[in-house]
Amino acid sequence: MTSSAPATNRAYRRLSVEERRSQLLRAALTLFAHRAPEDVSLDDVAETAGVSRPLVYRYFPGGKQQLYEAALRSSADALVLCFAEPPTGPPTERLGRVLDRYLVFVDEHDAGFSALMRGGSVAETSRTSAIVDGVRRAAAEQIQVHLGVPDPGPRLRMMVRTWIAAVEAASLIWLDEDKRPPVGELRDWLVDHLIGLLAATAASDGQTADVVRQLLALESPSGPVGSLARRVLPLVGEAGHLL
Repeated sequence: MTSSAPATNRAYRRLSVEERRSQLLRAALTLFAHRAPEDVSLDDVAETAGVSRPLVYRYFPGGKQQLYEAALRSSADALVLCFAEPPTGPPTERLGRVLDRYLVFVDEHDAGFSALMRGGSVAETSRTSAIVDGVRRAAAEQIQVHLGVPDPGPRLRMMVRTWIAAVEAASLIWLDEDKRPPVGELRDWLVDHLIGLLAATAASDGQTADVVRQLLALESPSGPVGSLARRVLPLVGEAGHLL
């Protein structure tokens, strides 16, 4: 009589608790990336992961809400990493690389990103709102690092938060507009937007004016600031009669 194959040679391998939990989170993230939370069921998650519904409940006894919050935390952690950039080289070029990663995330999580940022989901709670706000705070802190201002005053702090809100809004509009204009054009426009906000704020805030002077010294003629200046100066020249 032939003996059965050793367990180590079988195709099936029992997953550890952490491996199984990670598998279920990956399945949930795949679904939440392109569907609003209320449109995803535990049966959908189980089917995507290739497991039974009771197994999903075993790892997430709080049901879909607990699973959604865990998936949201995982996505938030990944989104925060988009803003991490070594503080070397011209600041606006660093910012361009940050936005490239951010917009890739938005593109790959289109419907899920919309549901997350628009709010109003049946899965939204104080905990999910806190997770989203944490991403915004982390983004603001990273932008302040690249501006070289660890302790910004109220005007500069408001300007950074205003720009982050504008980036979110532009991302949602971009998704509504079938991802037009091309992502590279959107990135460049968002960089121009920050430069414009800095210039406008510097006109009435001494701290921001100092920041702008320091940043200009690090920029190159071929970079975003030089490019924007060449496009804007002719228009500004036409406003001479207002001076």
